[in-house]
Amino acid sequence: MDVLDSQRERSPHELLPAAASAALGAAASAGSAVNEGAGGVGVGGDPRLFFNRELSWLDFNDRVLQLAEDASVPLLERVKFCAIYTTNLDEYYMVRVAGLRDQIDAGVENPTQDGLIPSETIALIRERVLEQGRRLADCFEGTLRPALAEHEIRVVAVSELDDDRRAELARHFQRAIFPALTPLAVAPGRPFPYISNLSLSLAVLVRDPVTAQTVFARVKVPTEILPRFVGVPQPTGEPVVLVPLEDVIANHLDALFPGMEIADYDVFRVTRDADLEVSDDAADLLQAVEDELRRRRFGEVVRVEVGAGCSEQLREALAGLLGAHDDEVYPIDGLLDMGALWQIVKLPGHAELREEPIVGVTHPRLLRHEGERPDVLGAMREGDLLVHHPYESFATSVERFVQQAVADPNVLAIKQTVYRTSDDSPLVPALIDATERGKQAVALVELQARFDERLNIHWAKTLEEAGVHVVYGQPALKTHAKCVLVVRREGDGVRNYVHIGTGNYHSATARLYTDFGLFTTDERIGADVSDMFNYLTGYGRPLGYRKVLIAPEHLRDGIIEQIDATIAAHSPARPARIAMKMNALVDGRCIRALYAASQAGVRVDLNVRGICCLRPGVPGLSENIRVVSIVGRLLEHSRIYAFERHGEHTVFIASADLMPRNLDHRVELAVPIEAEELRAELLDVLARAFADNQNSWELDGEGVWHRRSVDSDPANPRPRSLQLELAELYTARASAERPAGEREAAHPLARPFNR
Repeated sequence: MDVLDSQRERSPHELLPAAASAALGAAASAGSAVNEGAGGVGVGGDPRLFFNRELSWLDFNDRVLQLAEDASVPLLERVKFCAIYTTNLDEYYMVRVAGLRDQIDAGVENPTQDGLIPSETIALIRERVLEQGRRLADCFEGTLRPALAEHEIRVVAVSELDDDRRAELARHFQRAIFPALTPLAVAPGRPFPYISNLSLSLAVLVRDPVTAQTVFARVKVPTEILPRFVGVPQPTGEPVVLVPLEDVIANHLDALFPGMEIADYDVFRVTRDADLEVSDDAADLLQAVEDELRRRRFGEVVRVEVGAGCSEQLREALAGLLGAHDDEVYPIDGLLDMGALWQIVKLPGHAELREEPIVGVTHPRLLRHEGERPDVLGAMREGDLLVHHPYESFATSVERFVQQAVADPNVLAIKQTVYRTSDDSPLVPALIDATERGKQAVALVELQARFDERLNIHWAKTLEEAGVHVVYGQPALKTHAKCVLVVRREGDGVRNYVHIGTGNYHSATARLYTDFGLFTTDERIGADVSDMFNYLTGYGRPLGYRKVLIAPEHLRDGIIEQIDATIAAHSPARPARIAMKMNALVDGRCIRALYAASQAGVRVDLNVRGICCLRPGVPGLSENIRVVSIVGRLLEHSRIYAFERHGEHTVFIASADLMPRNLDHRVELAVPIEAEELRAELLDVLARAFADNQNSWELDGEGVWHRRSVDSDPANPRPRSLQLELAELYTARASAERPAGEREAAHPLARPFNR
């Protein structure tokens, strides 16, 4: 494909121009030094070409942590980012670290494309996570907890309560907590109990004063049935007082072990391997996934978190009973499992401690006369329609589209992919309604959507029982494409109405994630989507598609062809450009294609929210590539791939990031945006993203992310925030469609999209 690809068999240093090789040698970070020490070329050339995937993810979570540490962020939003940091890290250990452990246990120490072997990666992960954990504890315990108290939300230990409050708490313990507890001692005839994934527990050493025997016991903190923070009753108008549930239990251990002495105790939490392994040859995919979900509870231990003050005796006893290695035990300062802070974030009131909510508006082309519901099908017949969530309402666009199709007597069939959806989603029940109305309804349910498997199994069974045609896809491929196909009788034929999105059909995340959706009646796109559904529900392999790019067959090659075409079109007189927005950039072939574009002089701007394995800014290799990441109140989830050649733009939106898992192991869909005004909207969003200097970080060639600010951005001497600008812009756009007396003043940044 390019110089880097065609010369793969040469010495790794010969893959780079001399200037680039020297620059990379000079810029080698600690991770790069390990790469060279590993001695491996890695997948696809010199390991110095790539950053490590796992460490890059930790950099992303560090950016989340920086938002928790940011004094300019409202207080409860900072608490929220502590919770997000923690739950992100939990999933990372359950899946990514567990995978590395599996490789080590199997004796597989092959280097990845960056040159690191699994054991080296594990060691670097531990080092970084411990450092970030100290910062997290300092942030919450040293800053946020005192600040919450100043705003009448007190998170305290039992020892900080006065006698009256402690007595009230003791009564509450006896009445509501004690009945839910089951102390489990380890003694002859009593084996060590099974510790479920992510459950919070107390490790207790209990001494019998009569026999002087000391035994280990475990008390589970039942956070699945009781709130993590116990509210202490207060007089009206007094501050909210919350006590961690584990502290309440710890202060009443004598009630659980009557007549015994409590020699020692501390809190701990176990993280287990939770990744599913479904055979490609599974005869019954539904049964195979259900079996794996049961196995998940018994996955291998990959992390044991213990209180930082835990005694050596107790820690060694716990690690021995769990079979955990020393490097799998993590001492935690302060509150353990800050994912529970969501309980505090969701406390009623305190609007002054939160960001002002973003409320989605109805797309202007869907606005009708007052009191009438949007006519999505009618708007689609007038031309392609692009919606941007959460700035534009999911309910009045996507949900309305399906509801309208169900009610339309001329609609013959509705087909929908289901990857992640909410438990109260109106979209899935709409398919049941469609079946009851005599329409053909098809749901392609992805049973292997990680951590949503149980909900998807529930919906699949419910749909099947109602008569909806339910298909589970293929064991070897996750169906990650997001699309709805509506087949409508019109005249003596039919017309396909299609929605293709970058995000899930999930009403809750549609308010928190930024995503695009295209509504179109384009004949060739409709035929492509129809072929895709037939491929997934039937048996066959399409030889090609008319307009869309579909993984695993065509998407990577299609993107690389666009990059190659942009390289060929570039000249100093008529410079070409590539701009992309995605969640992660990992794929070696795509990265090498982007390096080739930079070497040809093409400007490449990349907005990568999470993992980025590409090394930007290296002379002779990637000096024309810029990488930024936006992490803020909304999760930047949309994918845009834009190519400028000879003043013309080719733009795709897609469900896929540029990762091997998306491009090789999932069914993904990228669709070209051909209407000029819709392309202009996407290009405007990209431009605002690269101008952001409030929630944006820029990656340098050594792998360090630098937070951008007004002071560091001479090109933008005023604050620029992608998400705030778009919220104001879309509100102004919708307001402009109202009667003159109801319009709101447009924000000065709200340039029109030429809708």
